[in-house]
Amino acid sequence: MQFKAALLNKMRFDVLQWRGKKPVFSEKTGFFDRQRVIAIEYMKTKLTKLFVEFFESEQASGVILILCTITSILIANSYFGKGYADFWHTKVGFELGGIVLQYSVEHWINDGLMTIFFLLIGLEIERELYVGELSDLKNATLPVFAAIGGMVTPALLHFLFNRGTETQAGAGIPMATDIAFALGVLALLGSRVPVSLKIFLTALAIIDDLGAIAMIALFYVGDFSLLYLVLALGVFAGLFVLNRLGIHWLPLYLIPGIIIWYFMLKSGIHATIAGVLLAFVIPFARGDEKSPSYKLQHFLHRPAAFIIMPLFALANTGIALTGNWMEGLITSNGLGIFAGLLVGKPLGIALFSFLAIKIGWSQLPNAVSWKHIIGAGFLGGIGFTMSIFITLLAFGNPEIAQSSKISILLSSLVAGAVGFLILNRETAESKVDSSKPLA
Repeated sequence: MQFKAALLNKMRFDVLQWRGKKPVFSEKTGFFDRQRVIAIEYMKTKLTKLFVEFFESEQASGVILILCTITSILIANSYFGKGYADFWHTKVGFELGGIVLQYSVEHWINDGLMTIFFLLIGLEIERELYVGELSDLKNATLPVFAAIGGMVTPALLHFLFNRGTETQAGAGIPMATDIAFALGVLALLGSRVPVSLKIFLTALAIIDDLGAIAMIALFYVGDFSLLYLVLALGVFAGLFVLNRLGIHWLPLYLIPGIIIWYFMLKSGIHATIAGVLLAFVIPFARGDEKSPSYKLQHFLHRPAAFIIMPLFALANTGIALTGNWMEGLITSNGLGIFAGLLVGKPLGIALFSFLAIKIGWSQLPNAVSWKHIIGAGFLGGIGFTMSIFITLLAFGNPEIAQSSKISILLSSLVAGAVGFLILNRETAESKVDSSKPLA
């Protein structure tokens, strides 16, 4: 009971800090004031069970992704390298009437399994919009502005390096943030990290993903078919009607969702967009544990974190390092990726956050300092899986794609290390300050 009371007390303290209120300790009760903060304020900060579950699964997924990436690179540069590459390019599938689905294993992962991952991201965005951090305009403005800066600035830097060249299409590569890796690095700092910073970085990364999804839909389109797009949107509209009618049976959404995926695949717009569309018609209801959206999100967390993303890493990071692999790092594309992730991300996130606060549209939570924002900005520079995903869409040339992946991996590694060092130093200093007796 003492442990539970201490935990609740710590939660009250975190909440009051995040809401911009000064916690006042009561000597009489041994707790911070505002006893109703658990039931009301803590929910308002959106630290729901689902958020904690999402955060923890992404932490563990980040560690597994690192191991999978290292394993993939080692195998690709070993005696088994050719067989490893051939496996991912093996054609599998079936033909049924006029439906032909024959793709490589890598393609099935990138266009099939990743659709499930984007479905999960879409459900998380939906939750944030309804009851999460993005549902409160005052709280949402800071991560929204930070995310915009973190998308626009890196893309602009890459474009400046590659304007008028064949690699100009890669401007979207440094725009997105890998949630799993970013939260994984943040998790290494443990409980020293303010809970408000975890919320800020998670919201920022989710908005980044939303921007990346929109960019994929608009700019990375293959052989476009208006007919298949209309068919996909028609099924989507039908599911929207079911949602409005209050029908909550999940199979009635998931089965047509597969049809949307097929039509989207054939439309030329990337098939993963189907996952996001489906997420926005899954009934959210009250967002509790009986909600279809909650149930599906809860079910998908672990498969996405521990199966889909590791498979994506294994399939797409088997980079064979040839004798001249370093030359790709100093090309306009390589430099654009480095500049975007290492400079553009932290600069855009910090600068746009500063502007949002300066003009009075947002505020910096009491528990978060500017060093925290800068450190989070560098963690935003961990592009990894999302950046590699956009690379595969942007470049048909395998050599350019390979050199881009190397640049992404190195940039993400450096960005993560710098972000960790900044936050580690800041949290250490904050811990020393908080240990001093109050005047």
